[in-house]
Amino acid sequence: MITLSKGGAYLINGTDVVEVNEGTESALKNKLGDKYLSKEDAAKNTMAYGILTAHNKSGNDKNLQIKFDKLTSHDITFVGIIQTARASGLEKFPIPYVLTNCHNSLCAVGGTINEDDHMFGLTCAKKYGGIYVPPHQAVIHQFAREMLSGGGKMILGSDSHTRYGALGTMAMGEGGPELVKQLLSQTYDINMPGVVGVYMTGKPQPGVGPQDVAIAIIGAVFANGYVKNKVMEFVGPGVSNLSADFRIGVDVMTTETTCLSSIWRTDNQIKDFYDIHGRVDEYKELNPGEVTYYDGMIYVDLDKVKPMIAMPFHPSNAYTIEELNTNLMDILDECEKKAKVSFGDKVQFTLKDKVRDGKLYVEQGIIAGCAGGGYENICDAADILKNANIGCDEFTLSVYPASTPIYVELARNGKLADLMAAGAVVKTAFCGPCFGAGDTPANNALSIRHSTRNFPNREGSKIQNGQIASVALMDARSIAATAANKGYLTAATDIDVNYSKPKYFFDKTIYENRVFDSKGVADPSVEIKFGPNIKDWPEMVALTENLLLKVVSEIHDPVTTTDELIPSGETSSYRSNPLGLAEFTLSRKDPEYVGRAKEVQAAEKARERGECLATALPEIKDIMHKVKANFDGVDKTNTGVGSTIYAVKPGDGSAREQAASCQKVLGGWANIAMEYATKRYRSNLINWGMLPFLYPEEKLPFANGDYIFVPGIEKAIREKQDKIKAYVVKDELVEFELGLGELTDDEREIILKGCLINYNRI
Repeated sequence: MITLSKGGAYLINGTDVVEVNEGTESALKNKLGDKYLSKEDAAKNTMAYGILTAHNKSGNDKNLQIKFDKLTSHDITFVGIIQTARASGLEKFPIPYVLTNCHNSLCAVGGTINEDDHMFGLTCAKKYGGIYVPPHQAVIHQFAREMLSGGGKMILGSDSHTRYGALGTMAMGEGGPELVKQLLSQTYDINMPGVVGVYMTGKPQPGVGPQDVAIAIIGAVFANGYVKNKVMEFVGPGVSNLSADFRIGVDVMTTETTCLSSIWRTDNQIKDFYDIHGRVDEYKELNPGEVTYYDGMIYVDLDKVKPMIAMPFHPSNAYTIEELNTNLMDILDECEKKAKVSFGDKVQFTLKDKVRDGKLYVEQGIIAGCAGGGYENICDAADILKNANIGCDEFTLSVYPASTPIYVELARNGKLADLMAAGAVVKTAFCGPCFGAGDTPANNALSIRHSTRNFPNREGSKIQNGQIASVALMDARSIAATAANKGYLTAATDIDVNYSKPKYFFDKTIYENRVFDSKGVADPSVEIKFGPNIKDWPEMVALTENLLLKVVSEIHDPVTTTDELIPSGETSSYRSNPLGLAEFTLSRKDPEYVGRAKEVQAAEKARERGECLATALPEIKDIMHKVKANFDGVDKTNTGVGSTIYAVKPGDGSAREQAASCQKVLGGWANIAMEYATKRYRSNLINWGMLPFLYPEEKLPFANGDYIFVPGIEKAIREKQDKIKAYVVKDELVEFELGLGELTDDEREIILKGCLINYNRI
């Protein structure tokens, strides 16, 4: 189904793969003659290389400085981004910037604050020259596919699932500060990434959908880091056997592999997509070169992909549905063991009570958002459910078309009626079920979803309140088959269905009538509307000569997601209030974190006022005494006091910057990790002036509650040192070494200034 090359591979004429091993070079030279290229030269024939270099402003194809063509954000992120840019001197959006309202669309939590943010977005679109998509019109990524994408273009979004590679658009999801840089006409600075080929052959069998292919790929590459921070480039003859919608459904899930971005070769099916949406001029044919080198090759035999399920609590926890049904109790036992790692004894978790007469029963099905809400997914689900019903027991089914144009076409062709007649509830475009703000299951319930993630707590659980539910990811077709079987897990390939595949007709007037488009014209006379929950970022100080850090949380899970660092769901109502949102930091992972961080922050605030630190935090008197006994000249004028957390591998998942900024506004000055799960989380730390320390050893020299003294940190940053001496402050100072990893000159300056706002303001 999915296999991986052990090393690099050449692709010849788009069809022949030659893996690199001993003797490859000479064999290739004999085969290709004058057309032979070295690895370095052949790597320049990837589609990714061509697009990246076309957008690079550095003049150096190894150290890139990228300027994007367009930007997009949703209503969890755009307020903070614009507030940061305003504080840094924003006068006009220099490139098209789309503000969608698909995360906090349900204006029913937190009083007026959700709609206040929407009005903030609308007035900013008018004032600075942007595009505003009202609530319920489209989820962020579907609007981008329909209206923003373009062959050979690059789009940056403040959402991790910013992926439009199937349409020939290289798109990346990053934290808000990276969009701020683009709004201030700065660049996105990265080294030229590696590129991994995804070589597709064959054709999916009926009943197999894009989520099945995506889960199979994620299961093969996530744990081994095969594509981490690389570009996935989809090639091979099998691509032509996939519709545009199918490719899009696979593409959006590449985020869950931890890759940097994605790009696909394009053909007439993609040209038709642009034509249907009235933008055929945006189509561009993309193919790899005649001789192309990839850093690795993922082989996807589409013929052999079976209906898949990603069990709780990660998209990589992948099984075929057939495998799960055959080994049901064993796999459920494995799920319980994995849950124990995350939850400990805080809550009792089991799925074994879902087994009825040897079959797995689920209580909820959801087809939604940027992954599941596509036209073909919903049409196929409707065909499966035609003349069937979901029953009148616990099982429920909700369907969220990804945009109003899709919704309208489903109404016009009768598929909407088929779904509703079967018992499904069809709702408006909304991302809520994906991040925990809609269709929260009952306690102990299992939900199957064609959405993007199934992390712990993401579906609305509150472990601290004893509430636990879980999500398994599946394709819309098998969700519909399960619904037709009254909630008993069923693969779509196990039922007989005539898939009607109705043609899609896009109605452009829906957006023309409702979406505000400034056409890039700013109106400085417009007054921005501020609701009472929209607050400015607090002042942040520059990095001091030395740092004294207290470890206030220690997490040893194999991976810590951004949802665990700052919970999604109803907490996001406070996303426009930095201090208000910060109260929820690590609340579902380490409820004591906020209190501990605030205690340390009180000492730093006293230091900034020139007051006695020990008055705010008595324990620090003894700590500073021990430090001063070993280091001359250390005092409160040159030594900042802050908190830090340790996590093995933090930052998997969402791009939302609040995972870092919430720590910062509570006095966080660093993270310490064995490694960072994603580039975007590390970038968020840096842009908020936090040190992304690395400690690669499993056995730690410090523990939660310990103080760490880092002398000369300011000098170390200025002098581009990578290895930093640090000391655990015990009865005696215990020396150990921290790493920093690669930092650009601008990133060093941001850390020195204290944050991106200070960097642009000072």
